[in-house]
Amino acid sequence: MFQKKSLAFLEKLLLTSSPTGFESAAAKVFREETETFCDRVETDVLGNTIAAINPDAPFRVMLAGHYDEIGFQITYISDDGLIYFRANGGIDKLNVPSSEVDILTANGPVRGVIGKKPIHLLKAEERDRALALEDMWIDIGVDSREEAEKLVSVGDPVANRTNFRMLNENRICSKGLDDKIGAFVVAEVMRKLAERRPAVGVFGVGTVQEEVGYRGAKVSCFGVAPQVGFGIDVGFATDLPDIPKKVFGDVALGKGPEVNRSCDSNLPLYDRIMRISRENKIPVQISTGHRATGGTDTCCMQMNRDGVATALISIPNRYMHSQVEICDLRDAYGAVELITETILSFTGKETFRPGLD
Repeated sequence: MFQKKSLAFLEKLLLTSSPTGFESAAAKVFREETETFCDRVETDVLGNTIAAINPDAPFRVMLAGHYDEIGFQITYISDDGLIYFRANGGIDKLNVPSSEVDILTANGPVRGVIGKKPIHLLKAEERDRALALEDMWIDIGVDSREEAEKLVSVGDPVANRTNFRMLNENRICSKGLDDKIGAFVVAEVMRKLAERRPAVGVFGVGTVQEEVGYRGAKVSCFGVAPQVGFGIDVGFATDLPDIPKKVFGDVALGKGPEVNRSCDSNLPLYDRIMRISRENKIPVQISTGHRATGGTDTCCMQMNRDGVATALISIPNRYMHSQVEICDLRDAYGAVELITETILSFTGKETFRPGLD
C-alpha cells in the first residue's frame, strides 16, 4: 500500500480547499510534491500543473486528475450582513443548508454557516422540497453590510469546510475526494515512474475547472499533445441501497479501480489495460459509466488535435458531490499499479488504431 509520505501528501491535498476557478492553493500542494521527483514541473495560464518525466521523448502520455472541487461564490451582501451566493459547479441543493463554509478572501479564510428558515417556520409544502440557493444565505456572525465588507467581498469563492478522516485502515472520508483522489493517483504514478524510468514521455497533469466543463484538460492536452491520455476520476459506487445495478452496474468499494468501457475508451488501449491487469493480478471492475460519453476530462482529451487514445480509470466513490464522500485506498493503490505497469509496457511505437494495432 501507500507509504507514509504519500498518505501525508493526500491528507494535505484534501485539507486544501480549491473551488473550481480558484485552485491555486491545491496547485501549490501538487506542484511542491511532484517537484521532488519529476524532471520538470510547470504551471500554465489556467492553473494546471504539468509534471513531466522524459519530457523530450517523441511519444507522450498524459495523465489528468482534477484538483478543483464544487463550491460557491459570493454575489451579494445584504444590509444586515448576510451573504448571498451562487453555485460554482454541480451543487446538490439538498446538501447545502446548515453547511459550514470557508470564504476564501485575500486575507485568509472567513468562517460561516449556510442558513435558512427553521423547519418550524416553513410552510407544509416547503418542507419536502429542496430550497433554491437564493433562499439561503451565509452567516458570518456580523450585523451589518459594513461589518461584512471589512471581511469579505463580492466575488470571493466559498468552499465547504475542509475535512479528512480515516474511517478504518482503508476507507477515507472527505468533501474533496472528487477529484483530489484522482490528482493524488496521478502524482503517485509519476512518483513510481520516476524510479523506474519509462521508455516514453509522461506528463502528469493536475487539472483545473473540470467541474465547469473540463476547461483545464482541454488546454493542457493541447499543449502536451499526447498520443495516449488517461483520465483519473471518481466513479459511482453502487454498493448502496436504492442504486439499481441493472442501470449503473455493479461497482463496490475496495474491489479495485473501475476500468471504463465506453465511447471514451480506445479499444486497443482498453485491451492492453485488461491484459496488464491479468498479468499483474491487479483486481479491476468493469464499468460502462452512467452515460455513453462525457462527464470527465477523458472525453476532451480524446478529441484533442487529431485524436488521442484515451482510457478512463475511476476510483469508486460514495456520496459524490457532498461533504462526506468516501473512497477506499485499496482502489486508489490498484489504479496506481495498473496505470504504472501499463505505461511501462509502452515502447513508443504503438499507434492504438482500432482494428490495426
